[in-house]
Amino acid sequence: MSVQQVAVIGAGTMGNGIAHVFAQSGFKVNLVDVNQAQLEKAITTITKNFDRQIAKGGATEEQKKEALGRITTFNSIEEGVRTAELIVEAATENTELKLKIFKQIDEASNPNAVLATNTSSISITKIAAVTKRPNKVIGMHFMNPVPVMKLVEIINGYATDKEVTDLIVALSKQLGKVPCVVNDYPGFIANRILMPMINEAIYSLYEGVADVEAIDTVMKLGMAHPMGPLQLADFIGLDVCYSILNVLHDGFGNPKYAPCPLLTNMVTAGYLGVKSGEGFYKYTAGSKDLVVSSRFSK
Repeated sequence: MSVQQVAVIGAGTMGNGIAHVFAQSGFKVNLVDVNQAQLEKAITTITKNFDRQIAKGGATEEQKKEALGRITTFNSIEEGVRTAELIVEAATENTELKLKIFKQIDEASNPNAVLATNTSSISITKIAAVTKRPNKVIGMHFMNPVPVMKLVEIINGYATDKEVTDLIVALSKQLGKVPCVVNDYPGFIANRILMPMINEAIYSLYEGVADVEAIDTVMKLGMAHPMGPLQLADFIGLDVCYSILNVLHDGFGNPKYAPCPLLTNMVTAGYLGVKSGEGFYKYTAGSKDLVVSSRFSK
C-alpha cells in the first residue's frame, strides 16, 4: 500500500494542522470543508504557522511555497476524496456527524483507500461498522497543535487489518511524528488518563479545595506539567472535555467518569474556554495574558 494523495475532511484547528504536516512532508492534500470561509481561514492559519516555523529556523520560504502549492481546497466531500489513497476525517467530535461523514466517504472514495479518523474518544469499531470496508478503518489521533506535537495515537478497530496499521505507523514516522498503537476502548489511552485528571481538577475547584491558579500551579511546578489542567481544559475546549467524559462514562458505566457538575454548568452556559473567550480563565483577543475568571474568585 502506498499513499501519494491525502484528503483531510474538516478545515478547523485539527484539520488545517493535519493538512499542514502532510503537505510539508511532500503529500498532495485535498482539504475539504463545506464552509468556504473556514477553508480560507485554514489556508491563512497554515500560512501563519509556516511563518512561525521559518522564524524559528524550522522551514524555509521555498518549503512554505511548495507545501502551500500541494494543498487544494474542496467544498464537496465527493470531489475531495475521489482520488485520495488516505482520507483523514477531522470533523467536530460528534458521533452522529462522524458516522454520516464516513458513510459519504465510503461511497465516494476508491474502495482501496484507507479511512482514518482523528477522533479523540469515539469508537473506531462503531465508525467502521457504517462502512463496507471496516478492515481499512483506523484511528489516527493527532495532538494539538498538530505541527508542533510529536505524538500520533493510532487506534485499531476490531476489524482493522495489520497492513493498515503498519501503513499508518510508517506514514506517521514520515511526518516526523512518534506513533503509539493502542486498541479501541473508550478514551483510548490519551484521554482515558487525561480527562479524569482534568475532571478531578474541576472537582477540586468545585469543592473549594483550592482556586484556579493554585490548582494549575501545583500541577505545573509539582508535577512538571507544561500547562495546568484547568488551563489545558480551556485550550482543548470545555465542550470537548465534556463530550469525552460522557463517552467514557457511557462506555464503562462507571460513575467516576461522570463530568463534574461545574463543567456541565459551564458548557451549558457557553463558557467553553479559549474558543468562547472565557472558561476557567478570560482570554482577550490579541493578548497572551491569562486572567482568572472573576466568577471563581473568593
